[in-house]
Amino acid sequence: MTGPSPRLRRARLADVGAIVALLADDDLGRAREDLSTPLSPAYTDAFQAIDSDPNQVLAVAEVDGQVVGCLQLTFQPGLSRKGMWCGLIEGVRVARTRRGGGLGRQMMAWAIEECRKRDCGMVQLTSDTSRKDAHRFYESLGFAASHVGMKMALD
Repeated sequence: MTGPSPRLRRARLADVGAIVALLADDDLGRAREDLSTPLSPAYTDAFQAIDSDPNQVLAVAEVDGQVVGCLQLTFQPGLSRKGMWCGLIEGVRVARTRRGGGLGRQMMAWAIEECRKRDCGMVQLTSDTSRKDAHRFYESLGFAASHVGMKMALD
């Protein structure tokens, strides 16, 4: 990666607009997110719920004061696998202008290390079936498509 190194840190309320913009910066996200100004209070409410939960980390990658990446990390306790904790990585986005430069790899390494620090025995993620490039990226990091994920919208 060329240029200044990104700083990975816990997101702040002031970052929410930049995070939503990252989430909306592709065909899938454009249909799901709302970039209206002012930003919908639902985003602030969600941020506050995430930020107040000790098992959640909403993180950003910042370069020169600009948010250029984000992800959400959830630490899940479970009875299965002898009470093993699991890290769940979701909402991974890298700014379009920063893709292909190693930032995503650095963000994922940071998230995996955070899971290790919390004694997680496994880390997992989901990715929309249409995101083929993302699947190749995650596989290059050692993730395996070992399960079938399913969702049900409750709209």
